Amino acid sequence: MSAPPNAPRLIRGGIVLIDPDTSAVLRIIALQYNPATLSRTLAVHGAGTDTPDRSEVLRIKGPPTETIKFEAEIDAVDQLELGTAPANVSGIFPQLAALETLVYPSSAQLLANNALQQAGRLEILPMEAPLPLFVWSKNRVLPVRITEFSISEEAFDVNLNPIQAKVSLGLRVLTVEDTGFAHRAGSLFMGYLAQKEQFAAGGPQTGLGALGIRGI
Repeated sequence: MSAPPNAPRLIRGGIVLIDPDTSAVLRIIALQYNPATLSRTLAVHGAGTDTPDRSEVLRIKGPPTETIKFEAEIDAVDQLELGTAPANVSGIFPQLAALETLVYPSSAQLLANNALQQAGRLEILPMEAPLPLFVWSKNRVLPVRITEFSISEEAFDVNLNPIQAKVSLGLRVLTVEDTGFAHRAGSLFMGYLAQKEQFAAGGPQTGLGALGIRGI
């Protein structure tokens, strides 16, 4: 069924992988359906959190640790009805694989590290992955690290290809405390923080009278 002519264009959330050095876009993964809910938790980093100290009670050591969790649905119903590839051949394996490879090193990296080990290299550096950006409208473009990933496959075709699934993702927002100011993730975080401050400054202003008091 086609959308009404005046219906607004739906903006989808997703994840963009970029090269942390050049900022070149390496891959774009758009969610098939936007999650109905998105939960966010901010853990405050107060200076006196662990050892209470009167001189430190109002000090903040750095940005809070922000975590994001959501559940995305993927299905191949429309494609199967139309008989279009790749759904009629492999179900939703391509969509699942695109998300799953976010938490895998590439096969090329694994082979390269194995070659170094076979050559007698004593120290192999951990493999660096592209920088994931969680995009939830133009107002939220966040550098993140994927911390949780689970898949519930809920329906299959006659060849046991999954055709419906729910993917649960947990993300941790990277800050300048994690990467420094010079890193691309650090500059993106600072832009995110500056935007928060602009939104806060532009919000409705309330006087003390709204709280039922005349002064402090």
